[in-house]
Amino acid sequence: MHLLNLIRYKNLLLIVLVQILVKYALFDAFGASTTLNWFEFCLLALSTICIASGGYIINDIFDIETDSVNKPQQQIVGKHFSENQANGYYMIFTLVGVCLGFYLSHLVGKSTFFSIFVIIAALLYIYASFLKQMLLVGNLVVSMIVALSLIIVGILDLLPAINPQNKALQSAMFEVLFDYSIFAFLITLIRELVKDIQDVDGDYKAQMKTLPILIGKDRAAKVSFGLTILSILILVYYLGTYLYMRKIAVVYFIIAVVGPLVYVAIKLFFAEHKKDYKLVSNLLKLVMLLGMLSMVIYLI
Repeated sequence: MHLLNLIRYKNLLLIVLVQILVKYALFDAFGASTTLNWFEFCLLALSTICIASGGYIINDIFDIETDSVNKPQQQIVGKHFSENQANGYYMIFTLVGVCLGFYLSHLVGKSTFFSIFVIIAALLYIYASFLKQMLLVGNLVVSMIVALSLIIVGILDLLPAINPQNKALQSAMFEVLFDYSIFAFLITLIRELVKDIQDVDGDYKAQMKTLPILIGKDRAAKVSFGLTILSILILVYYLGTYLYMRKIAVVYFIIAVVGPLVYVAIKLFFAEHKKDYKLVSNLLKLVMLLGMLSMVIYLI
C-alpha cells in the first residue's frame, strides 16, 4: 500500500481515465481515423503511468526535507522507504515507461515519437531536482506535462492515420484535444500555485523561490484568484462561441465546471488558513475530473 501511495495511484487512475475518454469518447464520437488498437493503446497508457510514477517518486526523493515540515504524516520516502529504495523504484518505473514508449513508437511506424517519452521523463527529473525551485518555472513545467498526457494520445493515435481524405477532420479533432489540454494546463497551474501556498513553510526552510515566498501568501492567493477568473472567462467564451448549439454540453459545463470554479474563486479571495487552500486544491482536482468527463457528452 505504501508503494501505491508513493506513485500516487489515484492520480494515475485519473490519467488513464482521461486517456480512455480521449480515445473512446472524443475520437469515436466524431468518427476520427485512429491508429492504436486496444493492445497498443494499453501500451501507451502503461508507458504514461510508469513515467508519471517515476516522476512522483523522484519528486518525493528531492522533497524529503520539505515534506518533513509540510506533511510529516504523509511522508513516504525517508519513513517507509529509504532513499536508495526509492531511487531503485524510480529507475525501474522510468526505464519501463521509456522502453514501452520506444516499442510503441516503432509499432505505429513513427520511431521519432520515442523522443516525446524521453523528453517527458527528463523534464520530470529536471523539475524535481532544479526547476521547481525557480519562480513559476516549475509550476509551468508541471502544467505542461499534464497537458502533454492528453496531447500524446492525439500524436500517436491521430497523426499516423492522417491522409488527404481525412485531413480536415483529423486536424479539427486535434484542435478539440488541444482545447482540452489548455483547460488541463490552466487548472493544473492554479492548483500548483495553491499547493505552493499550502507548502510555504517547508519550501521556505528548503530555500525555494516559490511565488508565495517571494510575494507573500495573500498576494499569491490573489494571483491564483486572477487565473481562476481568467479560466472562467475563457470557458464562457468557448461555450458561447463553439458549443452554443450543443445545449446539453453548455448546461453540463455551467453546472459541473464553471459553477465550481466560481466557488473556487470565492474561496481563494477569502482564504486565510491552510485548510482553506487544501479545500481549494481538492476542488480543483474535482473540476479537472468533471471537465474531462464532459467528453462523454459528445457520444450522446
